[in-house]
Amino acid sequence: MGYDIGSSSVKASLVSIETGKSVAQAFYPDSEAPIKAVKPGWAEQEPDDWWSYLKNVTAKVMEMSGAKGNDIEAIGISYQMHGLVCVDKSGKALRPAIIWCDSRAVPYGEKAFRELGNGKCLSNLLNSPGNFTASKLAWVKENEPEIFAKIDKIMLPGDYIAMRLTGTTCTTVSGLSEGMMWDFKENDVADFLLEYYGIPRSFIPEIRPTFSEQGRISLAAAKELGIEAGTPVTYRAGDQPNNALSLNVFNPGEIAATAGTSGVVYGVNGSVNFDPQSRVNTFAHVNHTNKQTRLGVLLCINGTGILNAWTRRNIMLEGLSYGDMNKIAQEMPIGCDGISVLPFGNGAERVLQNRNIGCSIHGFNFNTHSRNHLARAVQEGIVFSFKYGMDIMVGMGMEISKIHAGNANMFLNPVFRETLAGITGATIELYDTDGSVGAAKGAGMGAGIYRNNDEAFSTLEKLNVIEPDMTKVAQYEEAYTRWKKILGMYLNEF
Repeated sequence: MGYDIGSSSVKASLVSIETGKSVAQAFYPDSEAPIKAVKPGWAEQEPDDWWSYLKNVTAKVMEMSGAKGNDIEAIGISYQMHGLVCVDKSGKALRPAIIWCDSRAVPYGEKAFRELGNGKCLSNLLNSPGNFTASKLAWVKENEPEIFAKIDKIMLPGDYIAMRLTGTTCTTVSGLSEGMMWDFKENDVADFLLEYYGIPRSFIPEIRPTFSEQGRISLAAAKELGIEAGTPVTYRAGDQPNNALSLNVFNPGEIAATAGTSGVVYGVNGSVNFDPQSRVNTFAHVNHTNKQTRLGVLLCINGTGILNAWTRRNIMLEGLSYGDMNKIAQEMPIGCDGISVLPFGNGAERVLQNRNIGCSIHGFNFNTHSRNHLARAVQEGIVFSFKYGMDIMVGMGMEISKIHAGNANMFLNPVFRETLAGITGATIELYDTDGSVGAAKGAGMGAGIYRNNDEAFSTLEKLNVIEPDMTKVAQYEEAYTRWKKILGMYLNEF
């Protein structure tokens, strides 16, 4: 069984050990789960709600599959990253979880970065303390001292769900690294940052390997879920490392990408490195160990599918589908006869050093251009933002020759994927998988059902391969050079 604890829903997949295929899959709730925003920039969810959703989705999957509780051999968990759950000695959540898109801790991370020193933070944490879990806890300490005083342990969302399943409190190196609580130089908890924030090391749960037994289903959870008590939980990881696992991305030079509302490129690096300007984030990948360096370098572009959706709603003719818009875009020339679109209209972008430059259209001529040109220009602008970030990753020592992605969202669009292949020179492979299936496969690896990732993902179905069209590379590069020059002018202004 694989669970994916998202901010909009909890998804579950039951995967057959024999075939490697999902036999049942469901999500809950049917409508998007609520996010509480008590103040602007805040985002909270109730951990008890995640547990309620998990119970409901488990019932759905068991009913759909006809499986019995003792049919499940192992359980894996994927979860929304960077959240903070504070629990007391009884394991009860002391306050709502502060989730990934909550920005209240930004000033705390920025202050720590300045006072501890850029060099110290980047060389040890591989990132700025930023708006991550440790900084969120620093906010709680200063603003809710009565809550802070009752804390026994702090957890990421996946740690909390694992505790509810098993009664065992533990975490992983990968999880600690995403919260800025792992020191890569010392291969230990980041005591220097905890001490700076005044956070007791005792708040950190026991650390267990990503692929290992992390507890067994308790009697209480067994009664609520209908899963046999004693069933092991053998894997957990944040959603982006887990997405890479789902696409069988484990080794240096391999890349996983998604392009939904926002876009993510997640590449594996085999050496400890960082971006001096902290424009991308680096975390321990699922297979990182003291003896084997495997770091996930994460590039996030906020303005991805949201720009494409905005264009369809506000620029295209009413009733036009995404498929229709894609056909129109294909008919337009590469470079859109001089139009460039900067897609950064969904808040501050880390890849631009947290600048918020907005979305802008350049080179539009009222006499020669139409909305059809814009249909392609927004696609190219999004791709070029990916390329800009991937160039940073290459500068960190990564080689990018192949991109793995799910066959979903903007990767369904021929213009998007052909432009991405053309401008990066990388082959794109599209697969039929998702996070909850990946979590189930990860559980199989952690339980020893699969010997390694190649065996676990031997049945991963490749749906399409997009090779770079070398005859069009010069056209893509000309359009990208123009786009990058415009971006440079904006960044100089800021």
